[in-house]
Amino acid sequence: MSKPKLVISSGAGISAESGISTFRDAGGLWENYPVMEVCSADGFRRNPALVHQFYNARRKDIVSKFPNDAHKILAELEKDYDVYVITQNVDDLHERAGSSKILHLHGELMKIRSVSDPDYIESLDMEHLETTPDTRGKRGDIMRPHIVFFQEAVPNIEKAAEWVHEADIFVVIGTSLAVYPAASLIHYVRPGVPVYYIDPNPADAAVLQPGITVIKDTATKGMRKLKEILESKANK
Repeated sequence: MSKPKLVISSGAGISAESGISTFRDAGGLWENYPVMEVCSADGFRRNPALVHQFYNARRKDIVSKFPNDAHKILAELEKDYDVYVITQNVDDLHERAGSSKILHLHGELMKIRSVSDPDYIESLDMEHLETTPDTRGKRGDIMRPHIVFFQEAVPNIEKAAEWVHEADIFVVIGTSLAVYPAASLIHYVRPGVPVYYIDPNPADAAVLQPGITVIKDTATKGMRKLKEILESKANK
């Protein structure tokens, strides 16, 4: 008998408890620079050195952080469920926690890709976290952060929508449901499929579909509660 397909959509809130700050926490500024200067396509064209500098700092910060209980519980759920994680986060905490099927909507901080060929991607290692506008890949391409900048399309959104449409259970965790297109994924859930929404400050009920179970709590506490709910339903 196949395992139920559990699809997770995670946002910044799941990594916040690991000490990774969010744009909202930063008040629109990162290291005293406006977000659009370091996280947009226009910003990269204007000043690629600044953008590389920004992401170098982010990588150094993230390697000192560790998965929290919310990440770990998601990985543990693979024992009983076919778990698919769609994340807006660019960190690798889901991977380090042990989740095996992960789709990064907004790119991956520990990877770089060719400026001229978006399909050519390389992983960075712990000893080589810094890049510059002159950084070249193994085949000689000029490389950039493997990040979906503001003003760029989200290439994995169609695959994410397919995962959500196939879900037997759908969980949204640690997101305000205000960032599109990620926020639209909830509309791909098939009728009758249970949906759980974990966030200490959940979106207004007006944007939520009827029948959603809201767990108003932090990611770690909310995931513990969700695990208990799923175990209870499985034992009935």
